[in-house]
Amino acid sequence: MKKMIRSLIGAGLLVQVAGVSALEIKASFEPAIDDPSLDLGYYTHPAGGNTLSLFGGAGSGSYRGPGDAPNIIWTVGDRGPNFTCDAAPSVLGLTAAVACPADPQRGVAAGVGRIYPRPDYAPSIYQLRMEKSGLLKVLKVIPLRNIDGTPISGLLNPQITGTTEIPRDGAGNVLDQDAGAIDAEGLVRLPHFGGRFFIGEENATGFVEVASDGRILKRFVPAGTENEYTHPIEGLPAGYPVEGSLPELLAKRRINRGIESMAVSPDFRFLYFIVQSPLDNPNTSVRDTPNIRLYKARLKAHPKGSKIEVIGEWVYQLDPVSILQNVGVTDANRVRDLRISEMMWLDKEKFLIIERTDQATALYEIDLKDATNIAGSEWDDPLTIPTLEQYPDLSAVGVKPVEKKLRFIASSLDGAEPQFAEKLEGLGLTNQKELMLINDDDFGITGQRIRVDIVKGAGFGR
Repeated sequence: MKKMIRSLIGAGLLVQVAGVSALEIKASFEPAIDDPSLDLGYYTHPAGGNTLSLFGGAGSGSYRGPGDAPNIIWTVGDRGPNFTCDAAPSVLGLTAAVACPADPQRGVAAGVGRIYPRPDYAPSIYQLRMEKSGLLKVLKVIPLRNIDGTPISGLLNPQITGTTEIPRDGAGNVLDQDAGAIDAEGLVRLPHFGGRFFIGEENATGFVEVASDGRILKRFVPAGTENEYTHPIEGLPAGYPVEGSLPELLAKRRINRGIESMAVSPDFRFLYFIVQSPLDNPNTSVRDTPNIRLYKARLKAHPKGSKIEVIGEWVYQLDPVSILQNVGVTDANRVRDLRISEMMWLDKEKFLIIERTDQATALYEIDLKDATNIAGSEWDDPLTIPTLEQYPDLSAVGVKPVEKKLRFIASSLDGAEPQFAEKLEGLGLTNQKELMLINDDDFGITGQRIRVDIVKGAGFGR
């Protein structure tokens, strides 16, 4: 049944499309509830509490290229089922201290860390097909692997320059950090060498280059941090090359807010990526700044691992939280509650950007053309004070941010017409230039399932 949108600003129901009078969900696709490719079993903490049905996780990023069949989309799953110890009361019905007991030998207090019910899960790339029946069929699952072919994990990396967390298994036992783990997010696919992927990395920050069989060929991290990707106890390096070719300042990413969004130019010569939240630059006092950094890198493809050179950097400014509060969201009180979760190439350095909370997503078209390229400027120097993040009004320092145009707001709240899924993190365009929206279902922890919606009337068919 098609759902139509109403133009009713401020009542928690709309959601206005720029230059378009009506928006509708033309079709929706979901996987079979018993699909073995996405079934991760049941989980109950040894201390009791709620039993979780773990499923899916294939919607943390997406990509459709010009060579893909009309009903095919590539997606990526992130680090696997996980939640913080602080979330244990709502997720498990257990206190944080019970779900995450103290580990005196490791010096870890009770209630501290992040639980991984399936620490054996390998972050994976998925090829999905949208069937006429409405079924979202999994055609391929490509687990990410080390150079030697062994699967990687989605656990937490050791960090020195950046901040990190303590990983725990499903029983709350403290685990070792993993130098080669990846929190896979944004995704692009290139035709080079039989198919090549670049995947954004949210937790430590950066991205990885992946061969068509899932082997990680190279990891790109902030300059000066490349030697931090070793096991903190055993001294073992990540199972693939790590290169510090990204701007040094990216190491100041807010915890768990690294690179979640990537795009690629149609000629596959340039990669674009944007930080999920403002950098903690010079420290956490700037978390309510609107200034987020967006980068462009020249790509020189090579069979054994490509070279990249950052040649562009612009400022994307978050809008006031009132934009989403006006449609009824209750999970955004400050600018720091917003995040960037996907970007998609549209035309000539124009992109579609997802700016969201869990409850609602604002989709913006942005244009880099007239914005100030600050790559290599004083704003990239860690010694520059005040920092770029300390200037909410960039006109005071002669920096023009990227131009933004609100396309529409996709709300998951009751009463929204149409009603979208929560936590949208994937974008694509059909052959008819109709928009595709995909949600991150958090591996079923929140009770959601992955869904692909085809949106008619979003205005990309020009």
